[in-house]
Amino acid sequence: MFLTFLRHNVYASYVLTVIRIYLGFIWLQASWGKITGSFDATGYLKGALSKAEGEHPAVSGWWASFIENFALPNISIINILVPWGEFLVGIALIVGLFTSFSVLMGLVMNFSYIFSGSAGQNPSMVILGFLVLIAGYNAAQFGIDRWITKKNRTETQPKHAVYNN
Repeated sequence: MFLTFLRHNVYASYVLTVIRIYLGFIWLQASWGKITGSFDATGYLKGALSKAEGEHPAVSGWWASFIENFALPNISIINILVPWGEFLVGIALIVGLFTSFSVLMGLVMNFSYIFSGSAGQNPSMVILGFLVLIAGYNAAQFGIDRWITKKNRTETQPKHAVYNN
């Protein structure tokens, strides 16, 4: 019932659009300082590694291993992917372009930050992101996806309608 509401209700599409744009601005804001400044994730990743030690580690061993064996040796790539990934996700969510893919990539980044021991606003962004992801096309009703997918929609796909149950 809730899924039907999220995916088909016209009023839900309004709320989802606000959520989508809000998430986009958060990603855009997070990226802008990194792009215009001198961003280096080395300190952050080393800090995450230090959280993997002790009696009650905040970072799991498998994630610490990923950081140590992949992320840190490839820090030059990480330093490009993080700010530009955040920027592209932000822009795509604001304009409603490839919405499901964009929010999925945002969720991947949110979880990587959570796995690294940083909570902040990431848990709330995960909840909102999952709402947008689950809603699918309805979250992109008021965005570029509407015009992109209009040509590709079939009669079997649901039309935009008010939920009446």
